[in-house]
Amino acid sequence: MKKPIIQSLVISFVIHLIYFVGTFVVGYIKTRNYKPDLVSNLETIETLQNEVAFGMVFSPLLFLFTFIGVALISGFVIKLYRKLRI
Repeated sequence: MKKPIIQSLVISFVIHLIYFVGTFVVGYIKTRNYKPDLVSNLETIETLQNEVAFGMVFSPLLFLFTFIGVALISGFVIKLYRKLRI
């Protein structure tokens, strides 16, 4: 009984890890490849912010709910797969 629970938690962890690493990699690639169009912006000169922050802000409670939700869904799929396999 414990094996499907552990498997579903591991699947949920891996899915969340892929999501966070993927978000970071996409942001990094966009930042590295960004080339500002200075010529068209010469008419509208504004004071720019001198600090940059990477990351995203979200509630830790949301992370907990999505982690548990994905674990429940993956647990259901594991159980369904084992029933259909037999």
